[in-house]
Amino acid sequence: YGGERMARNRSQTRYHETAIKRSIINLRSTMYSTKENVNILTSLLVKAGITKAVVCPGSRNSPIVHNLCACPDIECYPVTDERSAGFFALGMTLADNEPVVICVTSGSALLNVAPAAAEAYYQNRPLIIISADRPAQWIGQKDGQTIQQHGALEPNVHKSVTLPEPNNDEERWYCNRLVNEAINACMLNGGGPVHINVPITEPLFDYSTVNLPDERRITLHQAVINDAEVYEIASNFFCGEKSMIVLGQMIPEVVGDALEAIEALKKVAVVIQEKLANDDICPSLPIDEALSIIEDDDSYRPDHLLYIGGCVVSKRLKHFLRKSKCKYSIIVDEHGNCCDTFMHATDVIQGSPTDVLGIFANETEGVERKEFVEKWDSVFTKAMAIREKITPRYSQLLAVKTFHKMMRELDIDGELFYGNSSSVRLGNIFSDQYIYVNRGVNGIEGSLSTAVGYAVAQQEEEDVYCIIGDLSFFYDQNALWNENLSPNLSILLLNNGGGGIFHQLPGLGRSPYRDTAIAAQHTTSAEGICQSHDIVYLSAHNTEELTKGLERFFNAEEGPVLLEVFTNPEDDAQALQDYYQSF
Repeated sequence: YGGERMARNRSQTRYHETAIKRSIINLRSTMYSTKENVNILTSLLVKAGITKAVVCPGSRNSPIVHNLCACPDIECYPVTDERSAGFFALGMTLADNEPVVICVTSGSALLNVAPAAAEAYYQNRPLIIISADRPAQWIGQKDGQTIQQHGALEPNVHKSVTLPEPNNDEERWYCNRLVNEAINACMLNGGGPVHINVPITEPLFDYSTVNLPDERRITLHQAVINDAEVYEIASNFFCGEKSMIVLGQMIPEVVGDALEAIEALKKVAVVIQEKLANDDICPSLPIDEALSIIEDDDSYRPDHLLYIGGCVVSKRLKHFLRKSKCKYSIIVDEHGNCCDTFMHATDVIQGSPTDVLGIFANETEGVERKEFVEKWDSVFTKAMAIREKITPRYSQLLAVKTFHKMMRELDIDGELFYGNSSSVRLGNIFSDQYIYVNRGVNGIEGSLSTAVGYAVAQQEEEDVYCIIGDLSFFYDQNALWNENLSPNLSILLLNNGGGGIFHQLPGLGRSPYRDTAIAAQHTTSAEGICQSHDIVYLSAHNTEELTKGLERFFNAEEGPVLLEVFTNPEDDAQALQDYYQSF
């Protein structure tokens, strides 16, 4: 089997039929819009090497959508729901770390992209959001689908521009410059979303331009960090007796490039990394489990701390480190922002994680292994031994443990996408490979759409597994209302009838409204959704059904496939409580 699903005939045929239809449309659409700002934009997207665009329906954006579909260098992916489309595009950026366009029509359509823009902003993902707009003179005049669109996504984008409708050479120069600035801002300082707003006057549907204009492309060259200063900081860092390095969320390519440096650093410092920042195929580090053993022992707190990357999932780790009294507490941020997560920052290094980790690794030569590292290694070893002996009751904890255990036994190869909240916390316990998750904002919306977008972008190369809770799934079910859906997607749906994490919060049970109003209690199943979208549906209600369901799940000859695991929220909370009480 080897993790490759070569026989998913029905869905594979459906996907290729869609691709063939799209190719035929592209071949027929040899003419471009007559709208000059649209053509300048299209030409520069091509010159910037943009190859993927997610397009949403509408009339005002139809000149842009037409141009994108007509371009032989750009592959277009139609998605109807703009909120889902934004996360679909985000997932595609994760597949190859290249910018992806999402194009929406005027009015509230743009506002539906705001959650994905915010997630992309905090994950540093290169998303180019293009919105069609009504002419400025009609804004505020009770004209249909007309709102204030310029700056509508700020402050969660790197740059917002509104293009003119050029009438002379100077305005054409201005339009060209604005597009160049936005595209470059998308790639600057580690990448991020940008918003290009395009007012378009009627008539909209004239496609009589034979060729795109040959536009000037302004190339960005990013500066090199001051490595001499960073070397001095690194040298001082290793003078501490208790040095610790915390790696927050990073894309696997960045972690992969830094693997050698990270291994060198582990010899002289405690390196804490969740599966959002670990591209090694190895058991996940038992961070919360170790902290359960350590409790409030100050001897385990660092005096020198280096924090690189994005969000850290573990609340226990954040609370533990906020009580540390650090002489040096260094933040590495590509934008130079002071993200003082642990509340005692002393220095900020503006630089890429790979560069800074490499410099710090170079400074480890001659540094002796400290007792502090031995203490942490010992508690990690103890926690790992306890973890391996635990057999949870039937629960979401058991479902995720069995999922990963079976992946290893069957030698399944594939990428993992986790939903937020309870799901990613379970993944951090049992996964032995990198986890994708929307931890920029930590919202539940868009988790499934992101996985779908990634799966489509990688459908010839990787199987994609999405492990997601019920509220995240049903909130984002329009991710499956998508003609691009590819057969390499498998979904493990953890359904306990509401927000299970709310059963784990001390004190919330005293509220009589916890289940109905706070935890969104429900009795919904995904079976009907799967039938509507031609997805293979499996279910499990107990341990035996879970094992059999996962066997069918991993060996399905058709796809996409979904396994819905039904559990009780009280059992889930108790299983997790029993788990941590074992340490």
